[in-house]
Amino acid sequence: MNSIRRYLFGFLFFIVIPPGAIVAQISSAVSATGHITAEVITTLAAVETSQLNFGRFAPGPQGGELMVTPENTVSVLGSVWPASGMRNAASFYVTGDQGVAYTITLPSAPVTITHMGTARTMKVEDWRSVPAPTPGAGMLADGSQTVYVGATLKVGTINDNPVGIYTGTYTITFDFN
Repeated sequence: MNSIRRYLFGFLFFIVIPPGAIVAQISSAVSATGHITAEVITTLAAVETSQLNFGRFAPGPQGGELMVTPENTVSVLGSVWPASGMRNAASFYVTGDQGVAYTITLPSAPVTITHMGTARTMKVEDWRSVPAPTPGAGMLADGSQTVYVGATLKVGTINDNPVGIYTGTYTITFDFN
């Protein structure tokens, strides 16, 4: 009796559910989840580590020029007598991501420095730097570099530039390439 029941059950099963209806669904498409990462970094940062210092000097009857190069060499033209003391190029410590190239933009016009206490001025011009201010000349090989900056101070006579301290500011731009 059991075998008859199995036979009837199997027969009814194929009658109720046709054999073609029992087929597994196979798909040719699958999905996966991807991940996204982005990191915003400080491309460049710069800080002045040493001021441009023309030092102490005395103007002569015609005035002249006092030049400090980025390599810290000093030269004088005209009637300007340097006194003992310190003179030095400016230095800037530039940091950023390792391997970043950058361009230095120096002042394009003369910068005025003013006597503390009077309205007398002197001009600073002919800016130079190491590395040079050419596109991509700066390179943060290890993530940092020191940039040295020099310029020429135009000195008038003692009447034009009385005894005292002259100060001013300038802007240098470090632009990542």
